[in-house]
Amino acid sequence: MQNANDDTASSPTIIFEDDDILIIDKPAGLVVHGDGRTEEPSVADWVLENYPELKEVGEPWMNQEGQMIPRPGIVHRLDRNTSGVMVLAKTQEVFEFLKEQFQERNVKKTYRAWVYGAMKEDEGEIDRPIGKSKKDFRKWSAQPGSRGEQREAHTAWRLLETREEGGEKYSLLELRPTTGRTHQLRVHLKAIHHPIVCDKLYAPRRKCTFGFGRLALHAHTITLLAKGNKEQKFEAPLPADFKAISGS
Repeated sequence: MQNANDDTASSPTIIFEDDDILIIDKPAGLVVHGDGRTEEPSVADWVLENYPELKEVGEPWMNQEGQMIPRPGIVHRLDRNTSGVMVLAKTQEVFEFLKEQFQERNVKKTYRAWVYGAMKEDEGEIDRPIGKSKKDFRKWSAQPGSRGEQREAHTAWRLLETREEGGEKYSLLELRPTTGRTHQLRVHLKAIHHPIVCDKLYAPRRKCTFGFGRLALHAHTITLLAKGNKEQKFEAPLPADFKAISGS
């Protein structure tokens, strides 16, 4: 386990723990679970090493080759290059309880993101369905003409700060998704022409700025019902690359 002040940690930091849940701060660069094709450290590996009793908690994932990938206690996920707060269940009963909250959209999440450009308003909402990209199988799209099923997706945003760097303007946003689609925040922000800084998949031609070497997206808070229906809010402190930007 890493020291809570080690922003360059390669494994999660524990924010909170009791008999039911484990709240962690996932560092950027750490994948949540493996894909069965490559070997690299993951949150799932860390859980199995430190909490072997969680091995049978949760639901495994089946990859394209039909291989079952363990996801011990993992209720939701973050992209590899997104840092921040995640909740893990310590029993199957609690896993089902949390899973239902996510499915019913009762879990409240906020993110911080630096995006390209200056926002014209102080706040807004992005209500655009998401489908698969027509051009790249790795991507999703909120643009007209995307392929496959169009899944409802909604993101609210609030402007926290605007600053200039190298003659270009950038905005720090608080993001509040009410749906949990794959790449939702990245796709929605690209759709309104303000992609996230250093998003090498959705804005590959834009330069990384402010010293970011990864996607400038951090899962900041999560609010959910703990067992007993008591609402609890947990926060992952801003990591070093966010804190290095004065005023963020």
